[in-house]
Amino acid sequence: MAKRSKSGLKHKRQSERRRLANQAVLSRLKTLTKAARTNPEKLAQAVSELDRAARKGIIHHNTAARTNSRLMTKLTTGTPTPASPARGGARENGKAGTKATP
Repeated sequence: MAKRSKSGLKHKRQSERRRLANQAVLSRLKTLTKAARTNPEKLAQAVSELDRAARKGIIHHNTAARTNSRLMTKLTTGTPTPASPARGGARENGKAGTKATP
């Protein structure tokens, strides 16, 4: 086995520390997002945390914006967003299933 450099070992330690911290933030975001779907009072906190995670680079800013948009849409309309066909949701013509009919 090759000898590890000091900087390589340090990078490994830093990466592990960052991974654990980011994992905790992602878990919290998931919890807050689920809570915001059912409880409108939690919406502001969820949006704030999503924006904060995006600023820190834990999640992509487009991911935060998309999630915020979906939460706001659900709050204003009161109904869930329709499932997309790509994820196995309902098709536009009203038929269920994933294969196209000839």
